[in-house]
Amino acid sequence: MSEHSILKNMYLIGVFKLQKYEIFINPKTLNQLNKDIWMDEHVQAVLKIGNNQYSIGLAYRGNVIRKKKKKSFNIIFQKPFTVNGAHEVHLNAEYNDISLSRNKLSFDFFDTIGVISPNSKHVLLYINGFCKGIYLEIESFDQFLLQKRNLPMGPIIYATNYYANFSLLSPKKKLKTDLLEGYTLKYGDEDDLSHLEDLITKTNTVKNEEFEEEITKVLNVDQYLTWLAGVVCTQNFDGFIHNYALYRNSETNTFEITPWDYDGTWGRDLHGKRLDHDFVPITGYNTLTGRLLHVPNFKKKYCEILSYILESQFTVETQIGIIEELFETLKPHLQMDPYIKRKGNSLDSEKDVIVNFIEKRNSYLKQQLIKLQDDKVYG
Repeated sequence: MSEHSILKNMYLIGVFKLQKYEIFINPKTLNQLNKDIWMDEHVQAVLKIGNNQYSIGLAYRGNVIRKKKKKSFNIIFQKPFTVNGAHEVHLNAEYNDISLSRNKLSFDFFDTIGVISPNSKHVLLYINGFCKGIYLEIESFDQFLLQKRNLPMGPIIYATNYYANFSLLSPKKKLKTDLLEGYTLKYGDEDDLSHLEDLITKTNTVKNEEFEEEITKVLNVDQYLTWLAGVVCTQNFDGFIHNYALYRNSETNTFEITPWDYDGTWGRDLHGKRLDHDFVPITGYNTLTGRLLHVPNFKKKYCEILSYILESQFTVETQIGIIEELFETLKPHLQMDPYIKRKGNSLDSEKDVIVNFIEKRNSYLKQQLIKLQDDKVYG
């Protein structure tokens, strides 16, 4: 039996049916939400999933997406306080992503290579009985995620803008007045931010001969290098100075890093425009990465990690089945999304875009890997 026949049979038996999420909200409250799309205060609503109903706080989320017709939502569970171990989830519209899938493909890819990543799944959203289309439910990276994964508790800090570049200088090359500029504490105490200041200070001030030893006291270097390989493979241009969260493991007292907001990946930018496969260099962009890769042992480790991923995970052979199964899940529901004017064959075309990107990006990175190992990448 062909792969296509297998996928078709899986759909017929219901494997590819999206779960239905129904939100019920007072029309006056919904009008209030729509009149002030920048309001971050949550309003009262009810979420029904199957036979279960939950009292929730509902708000719009994101920046650019709030101006679009199809908006993204943030949900806080109120009664009960947690659902399936989560207190907060996000429903992303994925409006600029023709595949509706680049975020999910990225999170799943990072999880596969060993980087903490939020779980995600597509759902079919209704509000007051009207279908609002396909959304991607994304787990919040918070203390509840740590509990679900049986990870040690520790502070979580979000990189919320481009100032989160691990540097003493702003993106405009001006001296920062606050090392914590660009960061928001998600979980923990204000005192926990001093550990992030320590990381940034060490990154920028420790002498070369002391850096290898000192940085390992505050950063899980192997985990960071694995994350770096993931960003480089998926080619998230913003991922080095934005679109990440830091978690300080209380057992090791070192920071670990996780991806966030990865729609600008797999050959497209965050607006959905095509990007050349060599747009992002193998060495990334931020100050911390630059210093790490100038340490021979760290550079060697990064090359080993990236080489393994390029041979085993970031390949057409590994990813194509994942992509096809995900797209077959979405195809039957595209016509139900009032904001989508395309048909199922648009996903077939987008599959070709992603597969072509993986093939070319893999080849490019393998070539750059040889140069990096020979130190030619630092001209």
